[in-house]
Amino acid sequence: MKQALVDDTEDVSLDFGNEEELAFRKAKIRHPVATFFHLFFRVSAIVTYVGCDWFSKSFVGCFVTVLLLLSFDFWSVKNVTGRLMVGLRWWNQIDEDGKSHWIFEARKVSPDMVAATEAEARVFWLGLIVCPMIWIVFFFSSLFSLKLKWLALVIAGISLQAANLYGYVLCKMGSESNISKVTASFLSQTVFQTAYFPRQQRRK
Repeated sequence: MKQALVDDTEDVSLDFGNEEELAFRKAKIRHPVATFFHLFFRVSAIVTYVGCDWFSKSFVGCFVTVLLLLSFDFWSVKNVTGRLMVGLRWWNQIDEDGKSHWIFEARKVSPDMVAATEAEARVFWLGLIVCPMIWIVFFFSSLFSLKLKWLALVIAGISLQAANLYGYVLCKMGSESNISKVTASFLSQTVFQTAYFPRQQRRK
């Protein structure tokens, strides 16, 4: 009976480590400066492009300003914010034979290393996906409104931001080979259909 009382009143240690880590990952932003600049340059480029007619009547000044903001955004997202916020990076490497190789890496999280928070990852991917879609809307609006002088700038915005999106998607998926195989099979199938079906219709 005494032994039972001792067992019932024995202290039980509770491990809240996992719960605290999960709450930390959901709520905290570990790199506030990187998170700020991840959105600052791309949002500033969009705001400057939309307000060019209101802020200034100089087309060259607006063009250069937006292009500089897009360039700063491309460099910071590619070299800084992707590595800090989600542990991904991609770059181009030239070997001794002069061949160009694209490298896509994802950081392996060790038990001693705190993983990227969910808030940072959400901000990173939302900014990476939404902004290129906005530039695509600008492309069609410039095309349909016959503002052809802005098309070069809009195409530059789409190209720079889509390049980062494509690179980080490859990093997230782990390897380039899977996507390249799917793309190659899709293109070969499309070429086969366009070449084969017209011949069938001619025979009929």
